[in-house]
Amino acid sequence: MDHQVQTSAAEQSSRFYRLTCGMPVALDSATERILLTTGRIVGITMPGDRGQAVANDMKDHGFALGPIVGNQRSGRWTFLVRADLPNEDVPPLFTELFRLNVSVVRNGAEIALPASRLDQFRHWVEEPRDTFRPSGLVVVDSVRRTTKRGDTSPNSGGVHNVS
Repeated sequence: MDHQVQTSAAEQSSRFYRLTCGMPVALDSATERILLTTGRIVGITMPGDRGQAVANDMKDHGFALGPIVGNQRSGRWTFLVRADLPNEDVPPLFTELFRLNVSVVRNGAEIALPASRLDQFRHWVEEPRDTFRPSGLVVVDSVRRTTKRGDTSPNSGGVHNVS
């Protein structure tokens, strides 16, 4: 008898993230959560309104976005970027970002990714398609530009779609 093994949407997504997108992810089969362990890929997390302004600014300046995860409950966006930011022991950058309600997720931390299109907690604002991730420095520069222009308030939240 031929037994066909059904794979869940989370298993399919996890495989896609690993094989096509080069993301170091693990699937917790009990909870169906997909976790990316940071290292060569890090996250820059901010309120959704700021994320929208940063995404628009990056596109306006000719930069590709790369994957962006939205969290339904917190209203925050996480840009998945290359790990090219200065060492976290450099306080000025991290202090500056902290004041803007922006944080860097790095050094072995985990970022939860959407398990499927029906995920109730996480969604892709910008879906991953391949191994491309923008420079973390480009995202930080965009945060600075949008702050100077007053595009967002540091404590703004909410989730919007990039158009």
